[in-house]
Amino acid sequence: MDLTEGTIEEKTNRAKRMMLWFGIGSLIMSFAGLTSAVLVSRKREDWLHDFTMPKSFLISCALIVISSITFIAAKKALKNNNRSLTTIMLLLTFGLGVGFIISQFQGFEEIVNSGYHFTGKTSNVTMSFIYIIAAVHILHVVAGLISIIVVIYNHFKQKYSATHMLGMELSATFWHFVDILWLFLFLFLTYLV
Repeated sequence: MDLTEGTIEEKTNRAKRMMLWFGIGSLIMSFAGLTSAVLVSRKREDWLHDFTMPKSFLISCALIVISSITFIAAKKALKNNNRSLTTIMLLLTFGLGVGFIISQFQGFEEIVNSGYHFTGKTSNVTMSFIYIIAAVHILHVVAGLISIIVVIYNHFKQKYSATHMLGMELSATFWHFVDILWLFLFLFLTYLV
C-alpha cells in the first residue's frame, strides 16, 4: 500500500505508529550503547564476576510479564465490547507496573545492603552499570505508566471502541517493548556479565 493513500485519519494513524517505532528504535540504540559499555568494561580488573542479581529484580520480571498479559487481555476485552473487563485489566496493568517499580527499588535496597553503592568508596563499576541500566529502564516504565493513565482516562471517556483503539494499541506496543527490554537486560546482567 502506498503510504500517501487513504483518508486523513488513516494517514495520521500510520504516522503515529511510525513515530512510535522511531522512538523504540532510538531506545534500542541507547540500550545497545549501555550494554556495549558493559561488555567492554567487564574486562576490567575491578569488575565483579561473582555478583548475584537481587531477588527483587527477578520478582519484577514476573510482574512486568504479567502486566503485558493483562494489557493483552484489556485489548481483547475491548474488541469484544466488554468495557468492565477492559477497565479491570487496564487498572491491573497499571498496578502491576507500579509493583514493578517498587520491586526495582527493593532490588536497589538489596544491592545497598550487600555493601555496594552507586558512587563513593563502596561503589564499583559493575554496580554503577546495574544502577544506571535499571534506573534508565525505570524512567521508560514511568513513561509507559503515563501512557496507561492516558489510555485509562480515554477509556473512561469512551474514546475507544472495538474498531477505534489506536491510543491503546500504541500504549500496549510501548509497554510490551519495555517488558521485553527488561527481560533482556535482566538476562544480560545475570548471565552475560
